[in-house]
Amino acid sequence: MSRAALLVLADGRFPAGGHAHSGGAEAAVKAGRIRTAADLAEFCRGRLHTAGLTAAALAAAAAAGLDPLLLDEAADARTPSPALRATARKLGRQMMRAARATWPSAELDALAAARPRGAHQPVVLGLAARAAGLGPEDAAHCVAYEVVSGPATAVVRLMSLDPFDATGVLARLAPELDAVARRAAVTAAEAVVEGIDALPATSAPLLDVMAEAHAAWPVRLFAS
Repeated sequence: MSRAALLVLADGRFPAGGHAHSGGAEAAVKAGRIRTAADLAEFCRGRLHTAGLTAAALAAAAAAGLDPLLLDEAADARTPSPALRATARKLGRQMMRAARATWPSAELDALAAARPRGAHQPVVLGLAARAAGLGPEDAAHCVAYEVVSGPATAVVRLMSLDPFDATGVLARLAPELDAVARRAAVTAAEAVVEGIDALPATSAPLLDVMAEAHAAWPVRLFAS
């Protein structure tokens, strides 16, 4: 496995469109739920262990070779918010463009043909990791990091939080990122044997509610 490929895939500059999305942070800031670095840490922790775990497991399962179309259906079933489903597919479409240009693969081509409007982003990321020679836990690490780094970066822009404080939040969450990635990889291995229903379906209802409200705003800084 290539550690360099893992760095490329997890890099915030990888052109997969994530910079335009706040992961729910914009709505949380407006609602007054994020005012300080401590608030950001709690927000990221909650997102990591709920929707983040689910997304990381989907990515790990795709990297392990499970059917991406079935995983895409599973992702739909685990995403009750229409706004978040639309966002996941939009990000998946952009991730697909970047991944196919970076690590050409017949599996990516097949998924792109089957889902021309975009598959869920974690599924595409898992296939991209597989094409790059990475394993399920690597894919899960990429998703887990993205789940918290996106909101942290967004909050710096939204409320001028000190970027050193935001980076400190990410650093202190590192052990939990590792734990979520390991758990996601384990459940992906179980799903290979037992079927996709073995994957976690954890969710954060407040994130769903805030996503629907955010999608209706006439003016916003981030797409989601």
